[in-house]
Amino acid sequence: MSDKAAAKILSQRPIFQGRVIGVREDRVIEPGGRECLREIVVHPGAVCIVARPQPDEVILIRQYRHAAGRELLEIPAGTLHVGEEPLKCAFRELEEETGYRARNMNERARFWTTPGFTTEIMYLYEASDLVKTEVNPDDDEVIEVDIVRSTEALQMIDDGRIQDAKSILGLLRVLK
Repeated sequence: MSDKAAAKILSQRPIFQGRVIGVREDRVIEPGGRECLREIVVHPGAVCIVARPQPDEVILIRQYRHAAGRELLEIPAGTLHVGEEPLKCAFRELEEETGYRARNMNERARFWTTPGFTTEIMYLYEASDLVKTEVNPDDDEVIEVDIVRSTEALQMIDDGRIQDAKSILGLLRVLK
């Protein structure tokens, strides 16, 4: 990719700093020459994992997502800690959320979640050769673990039971 398309940053002003995200306002000159303000959600990045206990199975988790106002069916995922390598995070999050440790973890993609307003980049991993351990979710997580056939997971995308973007992308990338 070329840097020719980059905007010229005139100023950056922090607006909010939370536990996980920050918000800043950037005053920029866009590549087309127009000056404008951009509100940016600053995020440390995250991982998501398509975990395969058997070659024809995948682990899905159910958890309530407040922003969506409902429980969603997703692949395991989590936010990077400051300075944490994505691969290390993937191993940690898989075990915390599902109670499985992977012997094999392979990066399958990297993608911007919503590049129009956030710095979040997500790393997609495929986990295999899993060993059962114990679920150890974060204090604010209530997670239900499901193991489904790969074909059923793809059907869940088609019929709308899986609506989470990272899960759709991950399952299609790994299973198709």
